[in-house]
Amino acid sequence: MRNLIIKKWIEPYRLLETVKEFCEFTDLTFDGMNKIVQKEKMFSLLKENGKSFALYMKNVNKFYVFTPKEKFDLLSKLVEVFGFENEDLQIDEDSEQALSLIDMGKAEASFLNT
Repeated sequence: MRNLIIKKWIEPYRLLETVKEFCEFTDLTFDGMNKIVQKEKMFSLLKENGKSFALYMKNVNKFYVFTPKEKFDLLSKLVEVFGFENEDLQIDEDSEQALSLIDMGKAEASFLNT
């Protein structure tokens, strides 16, 4: 499973709206009591549809699960819209690590299963 981690500061709303333009989505809101349950639900939704991917952002208590409406190249669209350079992004195979970087404040957003 490939995960795309954004290390450069971005405006969460702008990132969300950019992706929503090309995808259907479900959001899973969590708090301290149900975060693990919602995370498991997110992973379950990803397994159900191999085309889906998830987004987790710093300071946003939601997991978003997206399903593209048509063929969609997430990385190309993010580079086009936000002008990311190689050092702004990281690819990681470990989904838990991709989520942990957000929780530790070392990254701004993680796209899971891209």
